[in-house]
Amino acid sequence: MATILVIDDDEAMRRLILRVLKPTGHTLLEAQDGAHGLQVLARHDADLVITDLLMPRKEGIATMREIQALKPKVKFLAISAGGELRSPKFLEVAKVMGAHETLAKPFRPQALREAVERLLRPE
Repeated sequence: MATILVIDDDEAMRRLILRVLKPTGHTLLEAQDGAHGLQVLARHDADLVITDLLMPRKEGIATMREIQALKPKVKFLAISAGGELRSPKFLEVAKVMGAHETLAKPFRPQALREAVERLLRPE
């Protein structure tokens, strides 16, 4: 089984993601922002990081870039509601900056499980 780190400043969204992924049997870790996520990764390895893009302290793209420098084999699933403008541009930028997949919030639980399954599939 894999280890997945979920980074989102919205506690309800983090709980939802963890609840959706719990039946998969993967080890699940969580962090409330990118700075905390980096602290968690200093103590644990992860195969996949699911990160929100718009967060206080350290946003998702900066977090992805720092993690890529430290742990280049980690895969990324970027998630975002697009902020106040509900712009899909955040997800497009995340893809260019290294996200392996993206999901726009709100997403269906099945879409999340399928994205995680694709990202964790052996290459």
